[in-house]
Amino acid sequence: MKPPYPSPHIKVPNASRGCVTSSDCHLIVFARAPVPGEVKTRLAVFMGASAAARLYESMLLRTLSTAVHSRAGTVELWVTPSKEHPFFNLCAQEFPLTLHLQTTGDLGSRMAHAFQETLTETRFALLLGTDAPSLTQDDLNEAAAALRQGNDAVLGPTEDGGYCLIGLRRHAPRLFDDISWGTPLVLEQTRTRLRELAWSWRELPERWDVDRPEDVDRLKSEGYLTISGQLPNMHSHIKK
Repeated sequence: MKPPYPSPHIKVPNASRGCVTSSDCHLIVFARAPVPGEVKTRLAVFMGASAAARLYESMLLRTLSTAVHSRAGTVELWVTPSKEHPFFNLCAQEFPLTLHLQTTGDLGSRMAHAFQETLTETRFALLLGTDAPSLTQDDLNEAAAALRQGNDAVLGPTEDGGYCLIGLRRHAPRLFDDISWGTPLVLEQTRTRLRELAWSWRELPERWDVDRPEDVDRLKSEGYLTISGQLPNMHSHIKK
C-alpha cells in the first residue's frame, strides 16, 4: 500500500490578468486532464497515482504562470480529453488564457493540428508541454524573438533527447510525421525533418524534464519544490 503524500498548496498569482502580451505570437500549452493513473504514469509507480497527478497539476500551473508572465504572446491551453474538467476551468479563471480541445490521434497529429489552427490567427506560435519546469520566461521570449528574426522554427532541447518547446512561423505536417515520440530519438528526428524541409531554425539552451524518480529529487535539489509532510523528496507545491 502506498503511503499518503501531502496535497499541493499552490498560490496562483491574481496579477496574471494584468500582463500585457505581444499580439503577434501565441503560446500553445498542451495538457491532459490530471486524472490519477492517466498522467505521469511512470512516476506513479514510485510515488502513487494521486501524488503523481498532484505533481502534474503543479507543473501545469507553473507552466501557465511562466507563459503568462513572459508576455511573449497570447496563451492558449490545449487540453485532452475534454475541456470540461474542473481543473481546466480553474486554470481559465485564474489565468488570461483561452481553452481549446486537442484533436484525436498520436501526439504528432495533435501538435500538427494545433499549429495549423493557431497559425491561421497569428504570425508565430510556440508549443510547450508541462514536463520542463526549468523552462524560463527568458526562454520563451528568446524563442519568439528567433521567429521574429526570420527563423522558420525554434526548438527547446531537453537532456533526454527530446524537446520541451517547438516554435513555428509556418505549418508543415511532415514535421510531426513518423517521430518516435517518448524516445531519445525525437530531437534528432525533428532536426532531420527540418533539414528535409530546408527550414532555418534556432535552438534554445538545453533544459531537463520530469519523468523519473530522480527528476523529482532534482526538482527539490534545484529549488523548484517546497517540501512538507513526513516523507522525503516529495513536494507540497512548486514555487512560482
